[in-house]
Amino acid sequence: MSDKPIEIKIDNKDVERKLLELAQKSENLRPLMKNIAGIFASATEENFKNEGRPDKWTELSEVTKKQRTKQKKWPGQILQVSGQLASSISTQYDDKSAVIGSNLDYAAIHQLGGQAGKNKKVEIPARPYLKLTDDDFNEILDATEHYLK
Repeated sequence: MSDKPIEIKIDNKDVERKLLELAQKSENLRPLMKNIAGIFASATEENFKNEGRPDKWTELSEVTKKQRTKQKKWPGQILQVSGQLASSISTQYDDKSAVIGSNLDYAAIHQLGGQAGKNKKVEIPARPYLKLTDDDFNEILDATEHYLK
């Protein structure tokens, strides 16, 4: 018995061409990352529009509703008193990644929840506006499969 491995060579131009195409596409993922960033942006817009997906965000406190009513900003949408948070959302992408976020100081407290206000006495519930649903993840998977075909 020989110690040499068995070598099988595939001599199929179609298979070689497809493998080469796949390798070339995976070298330049920028178009795919741009598409994924767009999916992130659309999902975030839907989150603001629906006030949470798939679960609704926690309702505003009665104190907050009273304040907004006095300011003539209630009834309205939960995270859109001025629209500044929603309009601050931006995406970035490069050859290897896609990112979404906000540069506003108060963006994280609304996304993650926590203590806020004077002496951190106010509890802000998490209202994750940068959240992907199962449908969003499936859309990303479909876009990836389509790109690599």
